[in-house]
Amino acid sequence: MSDRMLELAAQQPGYLGIESFRSPDGKGVTISYWEDLNAITAWKQNPEHQSAQELGKIQWYQNYSIEIARIESGYSFDRP
Repeated sequence: MSDRMLELAAQQPGYLGIESFRSPDGKGVTISYWEDLNAITAWKQNPEHQSAQELGKIQWYQNYSIEIARIESGYSFDRP
């Protein structure tokens, strides 16, 4: 996600954060976290975000997928 899209997403109501991972061959996963489905829908309908998606389809991506999931529980481990 571009710096502009990161900045724009962070300004959206319900935005909770983002993580992005890329392999050496350029394949990647970006996970954005949102408060609820309404916040996701509002982000999807943001005109600047829609323009960036269209540009991505034309210039950068041969394919991509979007999945929406609810996190019911989570935990982590950090070695001291």
